Amino acid sequence: MTDASPNLSTALNDSDMLIINGLHAFEFTFDTQLIIESMDGRDLKRWTFTPEQLSAATFDESLQSWLLSNADGEHRLVCLSAFTGNNNDEDETDDDA
Repeated sequence: MTDASPNLSTALNDSDMLIINGLHAFEFTFDTQLIIESMDGRDLKRWTFTPEQLSAATFDESLQSWLLSNADGEHRLVCLSAFTGNNNDEDETDDDA
């Protein structure tokens, strides 16, 4: 265990993908507020959280997720980091002259 309490802002800065209410969200922006978009079937879901709502979020150690609230109610958020691939081959500069 770590002595530092979890911080949602730090977790968001380190995240490549989120899961909110069980939906994977690849599209999100986080600057002064958090805006998340996800498709649920044919429906586009959108959540917005203010800085105050983000700072009031609590971390659930047992579920490894954040519980935060906005005008729509409570939401469970999981922050994930992903590996990214590079389609550029390092040996593309080979000259076959």
